[in-house]
Amino acid sequence: EERKISLAPHCGSNPPILDPESGGGHVEKLADFNTYVSGSPECKHAVLLASDVYDAGFYAVVPDFFNGEPYDPNNPDRPKDAWMKDHSPVKGFEDAKLMIDALKSKGFSSIGAAGFCWGAKAVVELTKAELIQAAVILHPSYVTVADIK
Repeated sequence: EERKISLAPHCGSNPPILDPESGGGHVEKLADFNTYVSGSPECKHAVLLASDVYDAGFYAVVPDFFNGEPYDPNNPDRPKDAWMKDHSPVKGFEDAKLMIDALKSKGFSSIGAAGFCWGAKAVVELTKAELIQAAVILHPSYVTVADIK
């Protein structure tokens, strides 16, 4: 039996902002996404995060999978259903695969990913496709029991 988990109302209330002035990293293009990057590029272990980032000895990347359009529940011109057409979890997985390819092309041999809410589905799909070596999901949306099995 598959059970879908819907997007929690608080998920869009505090979207991340790519700010090169905050944290120890910088913003660069990776797989054609504006991406917050932190850590040493000489390291051969990377973490793909679908939200905020910590620099804990890994090369960390945070791509803007929403292309500058985070979900805004207060925008009447862009209701959730319309926004989801352009930013579905399936598209998130496809975009995450591009990031994995970009990291591998930079020489990273071990890649983990963390997904929060919407990003958890992309991380689960990366795990199922055996494209990453470690996964963390927090308050996952769109993840089914079948995904976990």
